[in-house]
Amino acid sequence: MKEYDYIIVGAGLFGAVFAYEATKRGKKCLVVEKRNHIAGNIYTKEVEGIQVHEYGAHIFHTNNETIWKYMNQFATFNRYTNSPIAKYKNELYNMPFNMNTFHALWGVITPEEAKQKIEEEKKIYGVKEPKNLEEQAINLVGKTIYEKLVKGYTEKQWGKRATELPSFIIKRLPVRFTYDNNYFNDMYQGIPIGGYTQIIEKMLEKVEVKINCDYLENEELFQNKAKKIIFTGPIDAYYHFCYGPLEYRSLQFETEILNMPNYQGNAVVNYTEYEVPYTRIIEHKHFEFGNQEKTVITKEYPVQWKPGKEPYYPINNQENNQLYEKYKQLAMQDNLVIFGGRLGQYQYFDMDKIVAEALQLVEKEL
Repeated sequence: MKEYDYIIVGAGLFGAVFAYEATKRGKKCLVVEKRNHIAGNIYTKEVEGIQVHEYGAHIFHTNNETIWKYMNQFATFNRYTNSPIAKYKNELYNMPFNMNTFHALWGVITPEEAKQKIEEEKKIYGVKEPKNLEEQAINLVGKTIYEKLVKGYTEKQWGKRATELPSFIIKRLPVRFTYDNNYFNDMYQGIPIGGYTQIIEKMLEKVEVKINCDYLENEELFQNKAKKIIFTGPIDAYYHFCYGPLEYRSLQFETEILNMPNYQGNAVVNYTEYEVPYTRIIEHKHFEFGNQEKTVITKEYPVQWKPGKEPYYPINNQENNQLYEKYKQLAMQDNLVIFGGRLGQYQYFDMDKIVAEALQLVEKEL
C-alpha cells in the first residue's frame, strides 16, 4: 500500500488548490516545497504593517464568476484597480495606451484625432513586412508610442535590442480610445486584504506540508510513497533535462523600507527608458490603500535565466515549444506523474487560469 494518494510538488496556487480539493474528497495528500515558505510566487509577507508581494505585483483579475467566488471563500478582496504609470525620462504616461496617454503625447482630445495621429506615424515609419520587433511595433502603434513606451521596456525584459528580437513576440499592442486607466478589462479585480499567503494557508490547513524539501533530491523515496505525483516544477527538470533545458527569463528584486509615508503615489510605475536598469518600481502599500508612516518599495530587474536561478517567464518561441512537446510526449506515457502550473505546462498563466486548470484536473482525477 502506498502511504499517500497524491504527493504534490510545489505549494503555489496550482498545488494548493489541488491539495485542498483532493483532501476535501478524502484523499491523503503530502505537499512538498523546496522554498522555506508556502504560496509560491504569490507569497506575501508583512513588513511595517504592509503586505509585501515578495515576487512581484500580483493582481487577481478574471471574467469567470465561478473562479472569483471560489477565491473569495479564502479571503476578502478589495476594489483595487490596476492603473500603472509609465515614466519615460521626466515624462509620465498612463497605461495601457489610452486617450490620457495620447493627450499627454500629442495634445489630442478626441478618439478620431488620436487614431489619425497613430495612422499618420504608421504610414511614415511602417514597413510592409516587419523583420524584427521594432518594425512590428511601429506598424502597430507608430514611432512615438514605440520609442517612449515600448522600446526600452521590451529590451530590458528580453535582454536584447528590439532590432534583434523576432517580430512575432508582439502580435498586438492594446490601444484604447477611451479615457480609462484600468489595465484589465475583466469584470472582477482586486487584492486580498491581508495578502495572498493567508489564502494558501487556509487551503493547506488540513494537508501535510514539508517546506525546505526538494522533491528532485529525494524522488525515489517520494515515488515509492505515492500513487500519483502532481508536479508543478519545471517539466524538463523532472526528466533530468534529457532533451536539454527549456529557456526562461528570470527576475531579481531589490526591496527597501523608506522612512516616508508615500514614495511614488501609485502601486506600479514602469520605467520605459533603456538606461534605467529596472523595469518597474512597486510601492506595496497602495495595493491596500495603506496609510502607514513608512513605505516599502521593490525595484524589479529582468535577468538572464540560467540553471539555479528562479524561472519566471517561459520563452515560448518555436525552438522551446518544440522542445517542450518532446517532454510532453514523455509525460503522456508516464502513469505516475501529472504536470500542472506555469512551469509544469511551460506556459504563462494568469492566476485565475491557474485556479481553473487545477479545478479541471480535480474534475478529471477525482
